[in-house]
Amino acid sequence: MKNRVILWSVTASLAGFLFGFDTVVISGAEKTIQGLWELSKFEHGLAISAALWGTVIGAGIGGVPTDKFGRRKTLISIGILYFVSAIWSGLATDFTSFMLARFIGGVGVGISTVASPLYISEISPPGNRGKLAGMFQFNIVFGILIAFVSNYTIAQIFPDGPDGEPSVAWRWMLGIEALPALIYSLLCFSLPESPRWLIAEKGDRAAGIEVLQQVMPDATEEEVQKLTNEIETAAQQVAVTSRFWSRRLMLPITLAFLIAFFNQLSGINAILYFSIRIFELAGMENDAALLKSIGLGITNLIFTFVGLALIDRLGRKTLMIIGSLGYIASLGLCAWAFHAEQYAIVAPCLFAFIAAHAIGQGAVIWVFISEIFPNRYRAKGQALGSETHWVFAAALTLVFPYVVETFPTSTIFGFFCGMMVLQLVWVLLMMPETKGVPLEEIERKLGIHE
Repeated sequence: MKNRVILWSVTASLAGFLFGFDTVVISGAEKTIQGLWELSKFEHGLAISAALWGTVIGAGIGGVPTDKFGRRKTLISIGILYFVSAIWSGLATDFTSFMLARFIGGVGVGISTVASPLYISEISPPGNRGKLAGMFQFNIVFGILIAFVSNYTIAQIFPDGPDGEPSVAWRWMLGIEALPALIYSLLCFSLPESPRWLIAEKGDRAAGIEVLQQVMPDATEEEVQKLTNEIETAAQQVAVTSRFWSRRLMLPITLAFLIAFFNQLSGINAILYFSIRIFELAGMENDAALLKSIGLGITNLIFTFVGLALIDRLGRKTLMIIGSLGYIASLGLCAWAFHAEQYAIVAPCLFAFIAAHAIGQGAVIWVFISEIFPNRYRAKGQALGSETHWVFAAALTLVFPYVVETFPTSTIFGFFCGMMVLQLVWVLLMMPETKGVPLEEIERKLGIHE
């Protein structure tokens, strides 16, 4: 790997930092907002899930600008959406304007889950694609950690009033995101366009070769020409032989749907968004719950490093098996702890749950989806996986405030545990290994071409 490829990958993956920060920063403000505007359970769920419904739209349409205008311009636009959302959220004066502001940020999140992993995958050498594309996930968890730390710090600077009246802390928690959003947008102007988009979508062979020569400085001219021909041939074959919604592409479509479906049915987003409330259900005070949430963020970051270190060694499927086993053990113990009122083990179990997610689904999902579709349909495939992920994330977040007050907490964790048993079965029986395989070869491995 050359330094420029790493630099470009890091820059593009910063969209993941904003993704993680934006989606989790609400955890420090959700209770204040509920009381400030006297929201019902439904309105509360709607307010917290507004950003996630934006991600559904963003993921659904993300493939359009990514294909039509290019990966680079799409990445720049993501930062602008985050910036507008952060400023507006911090200044919101009512429930409706707050939801609109969060919705806009959610659109940015949804598009980022399409454009960023896809771009990194298309500029990365096969042997290091897992690590580089996985940097998107690393930045997600880094953003989550910084959001938790930011929330705690701001809460100390702006404490609630003596009579319990809410301070302006929640506005700063949400508005501070404008700064990293602006920095990210400016950095994206230094990115080159994806060579595969230039060749397969725009038909600009010369420009594509120029970028490939930068990505592969040690390759001979013949090697670059050969790869260019393979990209063109693969694009032409797919264009002639299939549409996206076709029997030929059904296997990658099914794989993308299922990995995203199981990702959210682990309960990861619901647990992260409502982590403080869950810790309080286990008998902790608010400040202790805030500190424990920071611990979750640190655990997520550490084990994401582990996952990225292993993804190109052990492979995607092995990490998913390890993560699934960790999910089942930690969620099952959490269910027992709440049922038996043995709250002392809740925090360790949640830390173990986060570690299992970081090594398994967290490290694998965006890499895997970005690998299994042909060049011409990679943006559409990434959009499908992203939209599936966010539809279930939004639905779970919308109903979670109602569910957590209606059903025993043990039942909720038991349900998530059962879904992870099903995930393990799926991984063992159906998931292919894509470690170290060139993108064009993966098409043949999955039987997309005859």
